[in-house]
Amino acid sequence: MSVLSSAPPPLAVNLLDAGSLLSTFGVLGIAVVLFAETGLLAGFFLPGDSLLFTAGLLCVPGTHGPVGLSLPQVLTAATAGALLGAQTGYWIGRRGGRALLARGGAERLRQGAARAEGLLARYGHGRAIVLARFVPVVRTVLNPLAGALGVPVRSFTLWQAVGGVAWTAGLVLAGYGLGASVPNVDRYLLPIVAVVVAVSLIPLAAELVRSRARRTTEGDAP
Repeated sequence: MSVLSSAPPPLAVNLLDAGSLLSTFGVLGIAVVLFAETGLLAGFFLPGDSLLFTAGLLCVPGTHGPVGLSLPQVLTAATAGALLGAQTGYWIGRRGGRALLARGGAERLRQGAARAEGLLARYGHGRAIVLARFVPVVRTVLNPLAGALGVPVRSFTLWQAVGGVAWTAGLVLAGYGLGASVPNVDRYLLPIVAVVVAVSLIPLAAELVRSRARRTTEGDAP
């Protein structure tokens, strides 16, 4: 059967579902989603963590998921999308400044910007840029915020590369390792992805609790 006669991909794509994204766009979708999530403020809602982990699972030979993937291709696409996205976000921040973040209409973006600024102040440029990769929403807004705050280009590029490689390769290889060690793991794909999403939100929830506690303490102080 020729390529031209193969069935077209489904028209409806769920942007919040890693399986739907991978079955529709394959490896290219990984690069595009990670670029949008880390480089464009509009991509803060995209499922980067679950996408990487699911892609790793689907690289295991014999996995009966929505699509079969190649581990080297997934690692290459994920790393390229994450690094190019972060660098793009940084340059957008350098040119647009803090006004760009102030215009963001989503409350989650404003909260993420506040937490990202807190990370930069608390841990310094290097640690904050690396840690932000593992926190949803914060990894979206920290890159333009770093540009707006004038973080040196060389320093940002170094640490965003370190964080980007650790985040993408870590989650992809974790998914691959689980899929290779647990028979028929694809049967439990949805519960596993739900657990990954929940775990990825723990740092965000912890930071929310800490920030509320600080505000309460400051409000009670004379």
